[in-house]
Amino acid sequence: MNDILPNKRFTSKILILSCILSLAACNDGSSNDSSNDSSQSTSTIPQQTPATAAEMQSSCEDILNFKYDKTVISSAELQKAGTIKVGNNPIPAHCLVTGYMEQRVSPVDGQSYQIGFEMRLPIQWNGRFLYQGNGGTDGNIVSAVGNIGSGGPISNALYTGFAVISSDAGHNASQNPLFGIDPEARINYGYGATEKLTPMAKNLIKFSYGKYPDRSYAGGSSNGGRHAMVAATRFADQFDGIIANAPGFHLPRAAAAQLYTAQQLRRVATDENDLSTAFTLAERKVFANAILKQCDALDGISDGMVQDIEACRTAFDIHRDVPLCPDNKRDGTCLSAEQIDVIDKIYKGPTNSQGEQLYATQPYDPGLIGSNWASWKFSSSVGNQRDPVAVGIIFQVPPDKTVMDDSRTFAFNYNFDTDYLKLSQTNDVYTESAMSFMLPPDELNLDALLYKGGKMIVVQGVSDGVFSVDDTQKWYDNLTATYATKSINTANFVRFFRVPGMNHTSAGIATDQFDALTALVRWVEYGEKPDQIIATARGTGNASGVINAELPSDWSPNRTRPLCPYPLIARYNGQGDSEKSENFSCK
Repeated sequence: MNDILPNKRFTSKILILSCILSLAACNDGSSNDSSNDSSQSTSTIPQQTPATAAEMQSSCEDILNFKYDKTVISSAELQKAGTIKVGNNPIPAHCLVTGYMEQRVSPVDGQSYQIGFEMRLPIQWNGRFLYQGNGGTDGNIVSAVGNIGSGGPISNALYTGFAVISSDAGHNASQNPLFGIDPEARINYGYGATEKLTPMAKNLIKFSYGKYPDRSYAGGSSNGGRHAMVAATRFADQFDGIIANAPGFHLPRAAAAQLYTAQQLRRVATDENDLSTAFTLAERKVFANAILKQCDALDGISDGMVQDIEACRTAFDIHRDVPLCPDNKRDGTCLSAEQIDVIDKIYKGPTNSQGEQLYATQPYDPGLIGSNWASWKFSSSVGNQRDPVAVGIIFQVPPDKTVMDDSRTFAFNYNFDTDYLKLSQTNDVYTESAMSFMLPPDELNLDALLYKGGKMIVVQGVSDGVFSVDDTQKWYDNLTATYATKSINTANFVRFFRVPGMNHTSAGIATDQFDALTALVRWVEYGEKPDQIIATARGTGNASGVINAELPSDWSPNRTRPLCPYPLIARYNGQGDSEKSENFSCK
């Protein structure tokens, strides 16, 4: 009943949320790659067969006898049905397994490291495996339940029968927040933990069920989405499907762009210790209303959402359409000329003194009134647990530990001519730069995934406050152009969905509850192309019980919209209830 059953429509309102990365297993536990030769004809691309269910062959305690190189199983305990829930749904019985790999002491910083992990193995298994990549800078083991998507979850991979693994990516953030001092810990965070845990997890599944996973999926949100993008190229032989939500796959650049944001906001903040004073909620609402006035109806209906993102780029002009304060006196009903200049620069992205673009632009969207958007712009851009520390300690060579003393000053003084170059530097200790260990090695080469019949879904909010949806869109445009030269339609194996109004991974003024994992499984295993994914608002009474309190009061609490594969957008059909997705079409 909990398995992903055949269904020709993607109208499920199931949500699967959070930062997860999964890794694919094949029938022999290593690879079912057909070929990575780009000269292959598309006629040689196989259709993957559906996974088949199996029951655990032994008790949870027997898993303590599992042996794998440099791996220790610390515990294996039965979790009875209903021990944990997703939404109001009890998760079926499963084994909770904890352990670690590659325990070591660093010769660089003298700290102890290991790759800690948790696996949850259903007693009744659906034959699928999900490697859960987590968000931020990792460093803690998030429960391995397989939340993928956005908003409040009412389902997850474990609930539907997947075997799921989660890890700390090779470091303990609470014990050692300066893990970026150790070069191996950097690489494990970037891609090494994924590389090492995947075969171990597959072999543990074989030990438990008597067979390797039939199908495996890589997915995640935020940094987990980056993990997925990396896995799609670096470890494509391991995967059948990739799902990336709000992927920070150019994360070092995006983190540096946050420091640029802080520098700009400082110019107009009335209190530089509180960057929200640069662009208050009242002022953000004025700005959002100016966007809506020009762009809301471009999709055929005024509903508080901007679906036609491309048309809005020309329909809205920040200098023409935003109310300007008389004599530049801010009162919450207008913006000063300097504020408009600051916001314009933030949305255009950072440049160096030569005017070179260092990160992507961002589209204007009314979702900027969301508190999630505000948190990334006003707090994370200067906070010592976010972007300054990531840039100063994890990403640059050499690392600068002084950022921990005053992350705000580090952000304000960051030099985009000299400091930015350190993201690409190496030395005798740090032989791999952040632009190598954090990024996909060849982001436009998905041949290995393509020619094994693999599929990929990428989803991102238009009002993402940290990773630009334009950056992801540019990647997809370049990917499309690359495969067009091979006479291959990218949409046949990769689809990109933008979520109007959604902030980073979720929230904002958006229909942010959706199930992209089921859409991916249906595409990989049954050949059902996701021509749309239905997304639902999270108003009072929604099934997850997690309310988005920022939704407009005139929205239905269960408003639905189709998420459309780029470049299509959801347009109102001209009749019918505008709160329901069936009255919109992807055009």
